[in-house]
Amino acid sequence: MQTNIMICGVGGQGIVLTSKLIAATAVSHDVPVMSAETIGMAQKGGSVFSFLRLGDGIASPMFPEGSADLLIGFEPSEAVRMFPYLKKGGTAIVNTHPIMPVTAALTGSDYDGADMLEYIRRNAEKAVFVDGDKAITDIGSPKVLNMVMLGAAVATGLLPFSLEEIEETMKATVKPQFAELNSKALRYGG
Repeated sequence: MQTNIMICGVGGQGIVLTSKLIAATAVSHDVPVMSAETIGMAQKGGSVFSFLRLGDGIASPMFPEGSADLLIGFEPSEAVRMFPYLKKGGTAIVNTHPIMPVTAALTGSDYDGADMLEYIRRNAEKAVFVDGDKAITDIGSPKVLNMVMLGAAVATGLLPFSLEEIEETMKATVKPQFAELNSKALRYGG
């Protein structure tokens, strides 16, 4: 069985680490995996997205539009931007907290993400909305949104790993002083 995953958001949200944790967990459990990240303007809050493929018979890390089993959107407009990759019947997990694009801030536009969330509500057959603001407030750190989103992804059952298996990889990857906080965030999302 193959699983195609699109992870997207803006620079600084932890998209690349999330992708690497899923890939490393796959490797440690002998699940074939390929990934490719596009980070572009990540340092300036630009788009970041990652293609991940798990399972046998994978020849390329990228996949065509309409074939992602799971879309993990860390930011509403970025989730809409990558929405064409989600297959019919696929699951979208989206953080409800918008991040004002630099271009909108410079032009004085207002952006609250509401239209983007409504688009996903109308068009995704399966959608999970994560209140990222509440999560990071409850956990006590703005730096753990990626672990909350990863926990929510595990909870869908679409990843062939348990929360404990992801957590084991995370503990081997992040600095020891951040392991407990990240574990708390994973479990919050899951």
